[in-house]
Amino acid sequence: MTKVLETFNEKETYSLGKTLGESAVPGEVICLDGDLGVGKTVFAQGFAEGLGINGPVASPTFTIVQTYEKGRLPFYHMDVYRLEDEDELEAIGGSEMLCGEGVCLVEWGSRVEGLLPEDTLWLRLEKDLGRGENYRRITLRRDEA
Repeated sequence: MTKVLETFNEKETYSLGKTLGESAVPGEVICLDGDLGVGKTVFAQGFAEGLGINGPVASPTFTIVQTYEKGRLPFYHMDVYRLEDEDELEAIGGSEMLCGEGVCLVEWGSRVEGLLPEDTLWLRLEKDLGRGENYRRITLRRDEA
């Protein structure tokens, strides 16, 4: 399954994240890929709200994983950009989070693709400055298991 969506401002990107957070189920893994500054954190903030998580949500760039347990599901927000390889995520318990009862949102997921379940939902966020500063093309892809 592949679907292309467009957002034209941060509010729409946030809203898409919120919608997916509202429909997230235990064990779901969603990966966000795209260049720096394309809206991955804005999407994650909306996703957290969709899970019922109140409070600040920031990209876990330096902590690698940020855990939120105050929503309807445990939420594991990962940023694996700084990892050298999949073994580093394994060493901090990544497999347990990826296969657990919560939901995982993984920024830069292609860096740990070998650890991800077959039915991972992939979102590729892209800018197109010809369409405007805040335009985003978001390609959703889920390979059927």
